[in-house]
Amino acid sequence: MTPIRTLAAAAILLLAGSPARADQPVDLELVMAVDASGSITTGALEFQLRGHAAAFRSAEVAESLTVGGTRSVAVTLVQWAGPNTLETVVPWTRVADAADAKGFADRIGAATRPPLDGSTAMGSAIDRAAGLFDGNGFEAPRRVIDICSNGFSNSGVDVEGARDRAVARGVTINALAILDEYDWLEEYYAESVIGGPFSFVRTAENRDSFADAILRKLVEEIAGVDGIREGLRLAAR
Repeated sequence: MTPIRTLAAAAILLLAGSPARADQPVDLELVMAVDASGSITTGALEFQLRGHAAAFRSAEVAESLTVGGTRSVAVTLVQWAGPNTLETVVPWTRVADAADAKGFADRIGAATRPPLDGSTAMGSAIDRAAGLFDGNGFEAPRRVIDICSNGFSNSGVDVEGARDRAVARGVTINALAILDEYDWLEEYYAESVIGGPFSFVRTAENRDSFADAILRKLVEEIAGVDGIREGLRLAAR
């Protein structure tokens, strides 16, 4: 090939660009969104993070990756407060076995994030979280946003509208209500926050019960329908 033809071929390849890399298939894409608003003290944010880390270190979560067959999960942990404050604590990570789960737990444990000032913009958090699935490098038949909070939406966009927009995109929203301030949050979340196939609310009465509530919820989310059976087994222990 002459030098001119060689240069022309190289130019064509450059213009064509590299082929797009396919998204990695997983069984679930999960956004865990923890409340870091003004209603959450530094200690409360820390115990949320510790509870999530403890769940990923547990044998039950490792087992949920094999209930009904081997599965994998793409997961990220974010924090949010007022409008447009959602930020990533641990980026998207593939978790397919106990070692992966422990590695993700270690990354949560290493995170040092002070609580964010401001209001509780739950609807805005849902809108931003729903956008995190786009271009994350993974593709799954189930996409879930997991809202964890001890408060209710009091600023930003309407939470019910945000929920409906997420559900229309094929995203399920689950919630963990911490009842240390408002004992009626479970009903509020059930009516206004959760949505999509098999969506649910779990509750933690206080800090002592938070880690166990997170554990049961993660088992159900990771294992899907099989996880509901596993969650019932855990509850009967």
